[in-house]
Amino acid sequence: MTDISATKDRILDPRLNWAALSQAERDAAYDNNAAVKNSAALIAERNQLSEALRASRRSFLDLTYGDREKTKIDLYPAAEMTAPCLVFLHGGYWQRNSREVFAMLVEGVAAHGWSVAIPGYSLAPDASLTEIVTEISLSLDWLAENGASYGIAGPIVLSGWSAGAHLVAMALDHPRITAGLAISGVYDLAPIRDTGLNNALKLTDQEIASLSPLRLPAVHKRLDIAYGTAELPALVFDSIQLHETRVAAGAPGRLCPIEGADHFSILSELRRPDGALVDIARKLVL
Repeated sequence: MTDISATKDRILDPRLNWAALSQAERDAAYDNNAAVKNSAALIAERNQLSEALRASRRSFLDLTYGDREKTKIDLYPAAEMTAPCLVFLHGGYWQRNSREVFAMLVEGVAAHGWSVAIPGYSLAPDASLTEIVTEISLSLDWLAENGASYGIAGPIVLSGWSAGAHLVAMALDHPRITAGLAISGVYDLAPIRDTGLNNALKLTDQEIASLSPLRLPAVHKRLDIAYGTAELPALVFDSIQLHETRVAAGAPGRLCPIEGADHFSILSELRRPDGALVDIARKLVL
């Protein structure tokens, strides 16, 4: 791990002079696609690999857990019912992507005998962030009630990337969750309201106060917080800040900087059986 305070000193938080920034500068502070020059190629590769995996691996796909179009979950059970299960929440700033295009991540922990579950959720503007957070809890309720009938009954590590990491922090207190792994997340919503991302989200004052993990009491379950050292400064800063806030509150968990990783390449560390994030996830149930 890296020395936290030294890392934070080297990161210039773009939001320090937020009010003085132009709209374009504020948008750029959260534009991961523009910040990673080969993001389109990485996304295309991810989607292709996920399509192949969904077609080839034993699974139960498109199971309904809610009453909306996207409230479905894909299950990839391990050979042993009591094996740990990684529940992965996808990213896309709560308004893009779907569970199907992240199936390639199954390979990493499955190689170590784990099950994997990937819930989908409704997207803005068709759903508010409040509704999205509620759907994640609903998917975990469904898994708690029905997982064993599909061969999943072991401890659950809740993981997510980008917006999915925010949802991990919000759902960490669910009784079925053993521990969490939040990857490349956004943990304060206030700056998001000042960017173009809010055109779909339409965040309210109440949502910023009640759905920003950095503004809420720490959940005293283990939460490891990972980020790539080549990510946008706002995301790095949020990750370090959330870890420090949790440490100050006595909540368990590690800060896990992934050297050289950007917002998209970091996912390879969860896909590869020998990836750093796979190793981190496995240690969460030891």
